[in-house]
Amino acid sequence: MKNQVQVYNTLTRSKELFIPLQPPLVGMYVCGPTVYSDVHLGNCRTFVSFDLIYRYLLHLGYKVRYVRNITDAGHLEGDRDEGDDKFAKKAKLEQVEPMEIVQRYTLGFHEVMGLLNTLPPSIEPTATGHIAEQIEMVKEILASGLAYEVNGTVYFDVEKYSQNHNYTILTNRQLEDLLANTRELGGQDDKKGRLDFALWIKAKPEHIMRWPSPWGWGFPGWHIECSAMSKKYLGDTFDIHGGGLDLAATHHTNEIAQSQACNHHEPARFWMHTNMLTVNGTRMSKSAGNGFLPGELFSGNHPSLSKAFSPMTVRFFMLQAHYRSTLDFSNEALEASEKGFKRLLQAVDLLNGLKPSDQSTCDVAALKARGYAAMNDDFNSPILIAELFEAVKLINGINDGKVQISVADLASLSQFVKQMVFDVLGLQAEGKEGTELAPLMDLVIKLRNEAKAKQDYATSDKIRIALQEAGIQLNDSKESTTWTKL
Repeated sequence: MKNQVQVYNTLTRSKELFIPLQPPLVGMYVCGPTVYSDVHLGNCRTFVSFDLIYRYLLHLGYKVRYVRNITDAGHLEGDRDEGDDKFAKKAKLEQVEPMEIVQRYTLGFHEVMGLLNTLPPSIEPTATGHIAEQIEMVKEILASGLAYEVNGTVYFDVEKYSQNHNYTILTNRQLEDLLANTRELGGQDDKKGRLDFALWIKAKPEHIMRWPSPWGWGFPGWHIECSAMSKKYLGDTFDIHGGGLDLAATHHTNEIAQSQACNHHEPARFWMHTNMLTVNGTRMSKSAGNGFLPGELFSGNHPSLSKAFSPMTVRFFMLQAHYRSTLDFSNEALEASEKGFKRLLQAVDLLNGLKPSDQSTCDVAALKARGYAAMNDDFNSPILIAELFEAVKLINGINDGKVQISVADLASLSQFVKQMVFDVLGLQAEGKEGTELAPLMDLVIKLRNEAKAKQDYATSDKIRIALQEAGIQLNDSKESTTWTKL
C-alpha cells in the first residue's frame, strides 16, 4: 500500500507518486509558528492537516522524521526587511526579556496543539538555537557569488540568481510582474535589486536580540532559519516541505533560492500547502475584524459564536475539508460537525457490543478499499470521513439486526474504523475522563443557574471563575450549560 500514495506537489502543480528518497524513512519539514502572539486558526488548520499526513504515513509503516520549527528571532514587521523585530518590540512594551515572550507563546502553542490532539514532531528546533548554522549558510551563499554585504547586512541577489535559475518556480509568477510591483526602494536600504532579501541584518544599537557574526553584530533574516534547520536535520534534499499557502510566494520561494545557492539543488522534492480560512465566505484576517482564536472557539467567548465548540469538534470540522481547499467557519457548519462527530463516536462505541453471524450480508473489504483509496489520493480526509459514515450506517444496521456480519468481517470492520478514527484522523472520545464528577457538576451548574435566575451575577461569575481555576470550563449556550476539563 505504501507505493500507492499520490501527493499534489505545488512545485510541479500536479499529483505525483510518493516514494521517499530513503524508504522507509520520510523527511518532512513544516514551517512552525512565529511565537510573538497567540496561535491563530490558520496555524491550527495547517498543523492539524500535517498531523493527518504524519499519522497516515506512520499508519502505512513509514518512519517519519517530522521537523517543525519555532520562529523566535528575525521576524520583522515588514516583508522588505524593515521595521522592528516583533519579539523585541513586544518585550520592550511589556518590559520583559524577549525570551519570556517566546516561552509564553510557545507554551500556549503547545497547549492548543495538545487540545487538538496533534502528535508532537520528531524535532522542534528554534531559530535562536541555530544561529551558527544560519551564519555558516550565509557564508556559503556569499562564497557562491549570489549574495553581497553592505554595512553589516547581507542580501541575497535575486536578479543575479534569476540569470541561471527560475526564482518563481514555486508560484509560476513572472519575475517582471514581481519587479513591477516593487518599484520604489525609497532610499530606505542598500539593496541592489528591488526583490533582494536579507540573509543577515545589522542590529541597530537599541536592538535587543543580536549575535556576533563575520559582518558584525546582527540577527538572521526570516527565511534563512528554515533553510539552515531543514538542512541540518533532514539533509540537503528531503521528501516533504509544508506550510500555509501564504508562505509560498515569499518565504518558501526564498527558501528554494537560498538552498539552491548553497547546496546547488532544491531542498524538497514535494511542496505541500494548506489553503486559507474564511468566515461566512469572507477571508479570515485581523484587518477584516473577523478573526478569532482557538480559545474563543473552545469557550464560546466571541460575538460571532452561538456556543462553545470542543477541540475535537473543531478538529473534526477541519478534517471535513481537504487540506488544499478553503475552509469556511460558521456556526451552522460547526454545529453540523458537532452532531456528525457525536454520531461517529456513538457508532464506534457500538462496535464492541455487536454480535456476529455465520455469514455476512455486507462488503467490508470494499468499504476499506475505498477508505484507503481516499487517503492515498492526496490525503483526502473528507472522502475518508464519508466512507466512515457508510460504516456508521453498517454498524447501526448490524446493531438493529438488519445486517449480518461474520466474525472475521466484524473484526476487520472494527479494526479499520478504530484505526481511521483514532490513529489516522486523530480524534478522541470526549466526556469519558471525569465522568465521576458528573453528579457534582450537575449540582454546581444547577446552583449557578439558580443564581443567574435571581440576577445574582456576582455568585454566578464566582462559580465560573472558581471552576476555571480548578481546570473545568463551563460552556453556556441558549439551551443549556455544559462543561469540559481543560
